Amino acid sequence: MLLTLLKAKLHCATVTEANLNYVGSITIAEDLLEAAGIFANERVQVVNNNNGSRLETYAIKGPRNSGVICLNGAAARWAQPGDIVIIMAYALMEESEAKSFRPTVVLLNENNAIGEIRRSEIHGDSV
Repeated sequence: MLLTLLKAKLHCATVTEANLNYVGSITIAEDLLEAAGIFANERVQVVNNNNGSRLETYAIKGPRNSGVICLNGAAARWAQPGDIVIIMAYALMEESEAKSFRPTVVLLNENNAIGEIRRSEIHGDSV
C-alpha cells in the first residue's frame, strides 16, 4: 500500500504577481524550488491564507533569487499580489518509509527570502 505524505512546503510565501494571460501553473523562484526539493512541472497544492481556498496546479521555474510567486492562467483570479500562500508537494511512499520520513519545510520572510529550512516531523509540528 502506498501512502500520500507531505514531501515539501514553502510556508508563508507572498504572491508577487498574478498573470491571467499565461497558459497555467504557478511560477516559483528557482532557488525556492531547490530549497524545498520541488521539481519543475511537479504537482503542487496551494493554500491561500487570505481567503481560505485551495488549488492544485504544477510548478514552473522563475528567475533564481527573484522571490517570484506568480499565479498563472485561471489561478490568477484566485489570488492577488500580497496574498500569503502555502505551497505543498506530496509524495507516495510505502508505510515503512513513511514512518521515518521528514518533509522539508522552507519558512519564507515577507520578501520570499528563505528564513529557515527545517526537516519537519510528520506529527505534531505546527508548520
